[in-house]
Amino acid sequence: MDYNYIVIEGNIGSGKTSLTGMIAEKYGARIILEQFDDNPFLPKFYKDPDRYSFPLELSFLASRYNQLNKELSNIDLFKPLVIADYVFSKSLIFAGVTLKPEEYTLYRQIFNIINRNLPKPDLLVYLYLPVEKLLDNIKARGRDFEQSIPANYLEKLHLSYMNWLNYQRDIKILIVDMSGLDFVNKKEDFDKIENCIFGKKMKIGINRLLLS
Repeated sequence: MDYNYIVIEGNIGSGKTSLTGMIAEKYGARIILEQFDDNPFLPKFYKDPDRYSFPLELSFLASRYNQLNKELSNIDLFKPLVIADYVFSKSLIFAGVTLKPEEYTLYRQIFNIINRNLPKPDLLVYLYLPVEKLLDNIKARGRDFEQSIPANYLEKLHLSYMNWLNYQRDIKILIVDMSGLDFVNKKEDFDKIENCIFGKKMKIGINRLLLS
């Protein structure tokens, strides 16, 4: 195993949590899943983003830091692989889309102070899906507060992710085009993705793989 800490990332509805769980189960890995169900600001944000974006992003910043700081400082020797369905910098990626410029400046200052205390992943896997497929997945999983997410918001998030990924110079990044794949229901599709993650040599920076 070349990796001790892997992150599966992607836009809303890209399948990152499902893939994280499947890999963790197969490899007996320790799993870290983002805790968002109990965030009181999330449903309010989708109804009134201008009012609730700043408290939402601050609350996620705090909860993500507390969770990762706790989980990554308490390594289980019997489960050397840790796999998470989000990277801490997700906070900055989303804030860049949702916050006003003056709010984002303050937010970034807070982020930079606490970010240096967390370890970086050995590999970050970004799952790409076109917006129309993301919307289909969001509709299918049926979370009420997500049903009003507009397509342009998802497109802005993707661009924010890509902008951040392009500036990373010290971690390995694998971008996987998930178009046409159904790894949840087709074992052969899961095997393709698994082989890319664990069977391919990665360079520092961005590695791109198109699977079909």
